Amino acid sequence: MSDNGHRAERKDGEPRLLDRVDGPSDLHGLDDEQLQQVAQEMRAYIIDTIGEIGGHFGANLGTCELAVALHSLLDSPRDKVLWDVGHQAYPHKILTGRREGLATIRQHGGLAPFCSIFESEHDIMGAGHASTSIGYGVGLKEAMRKGIGEDGKVAAVIGDGALTGGVAYEALHAAGGLQTPMVIVLNDNGMSISPNVGALSRYFNRVRLNPRLYHAREGVEDRLTKLPLGLGERIERLGPEIKSAIKAYWAPGLFFEELDLAYMGVIDGHDVHALREALREAFDADRPVVVHIHTVKGKGFAPAEDGGLEGMEKWHAAKPNSIVDGAPAEPPADGPKTPHMGGFEAHRPVVGVRESDSPESIAPERLEVAPAPSAPPQYTQVFGEAMVVEARRDRRVVGITAAMAGGTGLQKLADEEPESYYDVGIAEQNAVLLASGLAIQGAKPVCAIYSTFLQRAYDQIIHDVCLQDLDVTFAMDRAGLVGDDGPTHHGVFDISYFRPIPNVVVMAPRDEAMLVHMLRTAIAHDGPAALRYPRGAAEGVDLPAEPREIPIGSGEVLASGERVALLGFGYGVAVALEAAEILAGHGLDATVADARFAKPLDAELVERLAAEHDLVVTIEENVLPGGFGSAVLEQLEDAFADRPADRAHVMRVGLPDRYVTHGKPALLREEVGLTGEAVAQRVLASMRSGEPVLS
Repeated sequence: MSDNGHRAERKDGEPRLLDRVDGPSDLHGLDDEQLQQVAQEMRAYIIDTIGEIGGHFGANLGTCELAVALHSLLDSPRDKVLWDVGHQAYPHKILTGRREGLATIRQHGGLAPFCSIFESEHDIMGAGHASTSIGYGVGLKEAMRKGIGEDGKVAAVIGDGALTGGVAYEALHAAGGLQTPMVIVLNDNGMSISPNVGALSRYFNRVRLNPRLYHAREGVEDRLTKLPLGLGERIERLGPEIKSAIKAYWAPGLFFEELDLAYMGVIDGHDVHALREALREAFDADRPVVVHIHTVKGKGFAPAEDGGLEGMEKWHAAKPNSIVDGAPAEPPADGPKTPHMGGFEAHRPVVGVRESDSPESIAPERLEVAPAPSAPPQYTQVFGEAMVVEARRDRRVVGITAAMAGGTGLQKLADEEPESYYDVGIAEQNAVLLASGLAIQGAKPVCAIYSTFLQRAYDQIIHDVCLQDLDVTFAMDRAGLVGDDGPTHHGVFDISYFRPIPNVVVMAPRDEAMLVHMLRTAIAHDGPAALRYPRGAAEGVDLPAEPREIPIGSGEVLASGERVALLGFGYGVAVALEAAEILAGHGLDATVADARFAKPLDAELVERLAAEHDLVVTIEENVLPGGFGSAVLEQLEDAFADRPADRAHVMRVGLPDRYVTHGKPALLREEVGLTGEAVAQRVLASMRSGEPVLS
């Protein structure tokens, strides 16, 4: 699909102004009315395009006017616009030369799902994790102040959800302390706003930006006493406490001002004229300014805009072919009536899922609806149901998520056992600290956090959990290649970053039944445990009636053969079984084993496989450096140091030492050689069996 079907004219027959915008500079000659038209045309284009191909949806409909206003005032890329996370930046991409590529977004070889410095000079920072834009902005502007690089204006756009992340507050503190001249746009689309209106609101905006009053609270109070119509005299008589109270009432940004950040707001985020007027003043202030705007998530798409919290949640993302002619597509007559978020669904209880300014709750990653009876369950669903069982079995068990109730499967726990559930917002560090405190007091916390986001809490994992040997379980969903969200979301480092840490157990299930057993094992274990499992459908095996504990550090032989041993870890076991089947067709019966634990390894099993076979192949969905294969090599080097000829050669199969792009997981696994066929090819070549290489 290209933009060609949309370029000729709008639905009213008039040519689209949007088609004249091939870069930000094309906005500079347009007036406010024309800019408003561009924003609306862009919104219609997003509805049509993303409704057909799928992708982040609601937040992008809310930022059309903001993107137009910013780029109409700034000279990008000399001036820097930083989009926190980036799932609200589709309008920015459209305005910066990528309009015709929108239909390829999140597809292999197409536009990146978030901002990418490798894709466009207008993407100043790469971001798929929330709360980072202000810190980037402070660094950029401080470098400019030192004469490093070309000077320009800096604007950071951050959503209200991203402000639950502590790193955003650290950056606000730095911006205020350094008095970094930048604009921070607070895109507020997640709460009810009582906006300040009228002359007094405009008056206080002017007060906040008056250079004479930047550092003088008394000056602001003095202005209060000089209000017309006798108001000033009355305020003066009432004293300083009433003055402060009135100031706080009319200035909802008092928090920001206490950090020495000027505050303007609340601005209508869908009024281009109002946005441009506020932003122009903010950029002229030569100090850090917070511009608080109110936008509607899903603006212009009635099911999202008029659906309240449920509508915004449902249309955070659109599934492919979920919108036809600007309206939700009719469900197929013979298909399920309740597809995932972004399509139709039957009436069901509204669940209070916390929405965040992060991309993790995109449609394919939510478990709004059970899969078809014949389909294997999602790993996330199996985990969520198992957590409810564990919490009911042992009231010390609690689940903790970082703004990802649906994405991690913990929404089921929140619904059915709310007293056993915590959501800390986009604050992974605090999630681990909360777990630490709970564990010290005797609870058994389970931190359910995507592998990629748990990276943000690495110091707390080491210093607060593992150093103190606390009873905390880390349940890492999306371990491995996650697909369309790409390198910011692939969970491919966790084996490597957990293995060097003392006291922790690292395990991964080969199927959904093993996931249930391993969750029970991790909770029963008295100490830190890390449990990783992939995104998507499980293997389709029967779930156990009663979970059982697995001996820590024990592997399992699934098939006995000779010459070649295929040793899988987690998803690698499925690859090993597929490879063994292909090798059997070539007359080579391979041993297949499930390591189950990367730390501690089943040393006896590993050494026995190495002693009894010519080749040991380790298979994992993690980067090779420091991963499971490295653990096996280290074990064998130490065990056979004095008799190296007595052990097998080792072939490691895993992910390369580079960032893997976005695309469907099956396509990406084929690209990197993580398939049964690719493993079989390598084995046959290594064994020099004389067999032809598989095509």
